[in-house]
Amino acid sequence: MNKKATLIKSIKSAVFEMINRPEAYPKINFSTFLSSRLNYDYTYLANLFSEAEGTTIEHFILIYKIEKVKELMLKEELSLTQIAKKLHYSSVAHLSNQFKKITGLTASAFKSLKNQRQPTASQLLKI
Repeated sequence: MNKKATLIKSIKSAVFEMINRPEAYPKINFSTFLSSRLNYDYTYLANLFSEAEGTTIEHFILIYKIEKVKELMLKEELSLTQIAKKLHYSSVAHLSNQFKKITGLTASAFKSLKNQRQPTASQLLKI
């Protein structure tokens, strides 16, 4: 693997770490974190990432954060307020807007889809 590919992998890994362990990074923004973690200027990292991946680091982060939101909603059954706080969103409204922008669904519509897909106990007993 060449140096640029390794750096792209390191960017993704750092993003995953920051999103999956938000309690470890409560007061730092992604650009500062990535720059200090990887010892490169953020502009260089952003340009390299965009060139290699065809999307910006910011968009990659947003997509991954929304995937984490969906996971927290479904597996841990946290409220949007709890998730917004856990993932350091400025507000529930900001989280809701990003969720709708990425998924095309409101958070409540997404949650209702989950409820529609899960069989009830009575449905399972009929099998």
